[in-house]
Amino acid sequence: MDKQKATLLLEDGTVFYGTLIGRHGTNGGEICFNTGMTGYQEIYTDPSYTGQIVVTTTSHIGNYGVIDSEAESDGPTIASIVVNSFSEIYSRLDATQSLQEFLESNGITGIADVDTRKLVRHIRSKGAMNAIISSEYDSLEDLKKELEKVPDMAGLELSSKVCTKEPYYVGDEHSSIKVACVDYGIKKNILRNLVARGAYCKVFPAKTPLSEMEAWQPSAYFLSNGPGDPAVMDYAVDTVKEILALNKPIFGICLGHQLLAEAVGIKTYKMHHGHRGINHPIKNLLTGKSEITSQNHGFNIVREDSEGHPDIEITHVHLNDDTVAGIRLKDRPVFSVQYHPESAPGPHDSRYLFDDFISLINNN
Repeated sequence: MDKQKATLLLEDGTVFYGTLIGRHGTNGGEICFNTGMTGYQEIYTDPSYTGQIVVTTTSHIGNYGVIDSEAESDGPTIASIVVNSFSEIYSRLDATQSLQEFLESNGITGIADVDTRKLVRHIRSKGAMNAIISSEYDSLEDLKKELEKVPDMAGLELSSKVCTKEPYYVGDEHSSIKVACVDYGIKKNILRNLVARGAYCKVFPAKTPLSEMEAWQPSAYFLSNGPGDPAVMDYAVDTVKEILALNKPIFGICLGHQLLAEAVGIKTYKMHHGHRGINHPIKNLLTGKSEITSQNHGFNIVREDSEGHPDIEITHVHLNDDTVAGIRLKDRPVFSVQYHPESAPGPHDSRYLFDDFISLINNN
């Protein structure tokens, strides 16, 4: 059977043609790429990718299907995917469905048979930009009109749209370590790592007032990853400021790291094309050791603000571009990192950070 054609149009007018995967339709968003060699299901179900078109640079996608235990959220919120070679069949015995079935059931339109190497080189050169994928429009002019409707990621607040609607619990309710997790788009493996270290977690919606979280009497606070622009999340920054005033242990990851920075007066900025992959080298400046990390972010914190802040110590740096990858507060038990120590997918080099968080709680 002949494959249905699909078109990928970038904001700068660049066009790629390929074949349809997933649902017949049209989807637009900010295009970005992930260089990981494995873990496509974890990537597609990571809420941090909300509203984005994800290009996977590894050649073969779909060949091991989909399994429920590897989902990082209740369902994908990505806009679309772009792949080179797509497999509609899979070889893993315990997979529950094919990636094609997964995409169709979640209403995701994607494109395959694209020269992803050429596309990624273009994004690396020109920067992240909006794009649109369609199997419906033959006219590029009509597709351009649809692309104009796609909002820019800069200035976009998305966490309140993807977070839990009601609080929920994870872990042993008899534990003495109670962690209030503020959900800006939290990944399930973060909760697994906290629970594995004895924490009892209550996950709160992004806009939960501090008074409601404090009523649970948590030992500490966790600020999660998530999508969107931290600079427009005033509600979250205000809450983080209130949490800081409690002098309780705080650990932030990715967006949580950026919100912590904003709360102490460090500005954030949109990166040229971001960091997304599972082989990013980070140096821990406290130990002098390096670690290979999993990353997914298009925003970062301003180095100059961090260096000039009297109460901030830069703890981690990205060895590829020297961007700030971790900070801690000198006057209270608070720290955060820009990358993903829960590593789903990715290496486990950074999981010691969860141990550090538990130690902070126990020693506070």
